[in-house]
Amino acid sequence: MRICTTLVLGFICLTIGAISLPGQTSEQAEVQRKSPEDSQAEKPDLVPDQITAVPNRPTFATTAETVQRGVFEVEYGFEAAEGHQNINGLLKWGLLRNLELWFLNNPIERDAAVAGLGDSGAGFKYKIFSQARARPVMGILYVATLPTAGSGLGAAASGHSVQLLLSKDFGKHHFDFNEGVEFVGRAGAAGFDRNHFTALAYSFQSTAKWGFTGEIAGFSRTNASTPATMTLLGAATYNLSPRLVLDGGAYFAVHGNLPRATFFAGVTYSIADLYHLHRTRGTVKH
Repeated sequence: MRICTTLVLGFICLTIGAISLPGQTSEQAEVQRKSPEDSQAEKPDLVPDQITAVPNRPTFATTAETVQRGVFEVEYGFEAAEGHQNINGLLKWGLLRNLELWFLNNPIERDAAVAGLGDSGAGFKYKIFSQARARPVMGILYVATLPTAGSGLGAAASGHSVQLLLSKDFGKHHFDFNEGVEFVGRAGAAGFDRNHFTALAYSFQSTAKWGFTGEIAGFSRTNASTPATMTLLGAATYNLSPRLVLDGGAYFAVHGNLPRATFFAGVTYSIADLYHLHRTRGTVKH
C-alpha cells in the first residue's frame, strides 16, 4: 500500500533528523529520555498532582507511551456525521510500569437509522522501550473485538488486531506512527478477512494549555464489500489540568465509503492511582 511506504519513510527521516536538531544540549537530551514517572520520582515536592494523563485521543493513531503504573484512566467522546453517530469509550489501567490493560466499548452506535449498543474490545499495550536520543518510544498494541453490537451494527463477529507503535518528541513537536494488521471475523462463516492499518499523527503544544494535532490514516481493502479508506484529521486539545484533557475537531474522508466529514469531541481523565488510593484522594485537581 503506497500510504504505508510513504509514512514509514517520512517517520524514519524525522527520527534521523533528531540527531542534528540545533541547540539541543546534553541536559535537554537527558530530559527527553526520561519518562513522566522518572521525572516525578526525582522531584516529588514540585509536582503536587503527580498523575498525568496519557491521551490516545483524538487521533486514530495510538501513542506508544503507557499510563503510569496503577493509574486508571478513561477516554470518552462522541462522533457525529451524516448517517453516523456514536459515543465511544476506552478504559485503561496501568497494571505494570510498561503494561496497560484496555477495555473499549461503544455504548451508543447509530448507522443508517439503526441504533443500539456497539461492539466492544479488550486488549493491552506494552511499551518495549522509552525514547533515548534518536530512538523513538516503541510499543505494541493488541485488541480483540467482541461482537456485542445489536443486529445491523458492528462487525457481527470476533476479530483481532496487532499494531506496532512508534512515538517521538522533538521539543514541543510530537509524532506518532502506527502500522498494524487487523483480522476481521466473517459473520456466519469461519475464518477472517485481513486489512492493514497505517497512521501518522503530528501534534504541537503551542502553550501550556493548548495543543493542535493533524493526522493522515487509512485501512487497506478488507474484502469485496469493504474497500480501502483514507482520512485526514485536524483537532485541538486543551489541558484543564495535567490529568484532564479535552479535545475537539473533525476528520474528512479522502477515499473510501465513509461520511465526507465527521465531527467529534471528547475527554481524557486520569481518575486515580489504584495502588495508592490513600495518596491520590486528597490530590485530585481540575
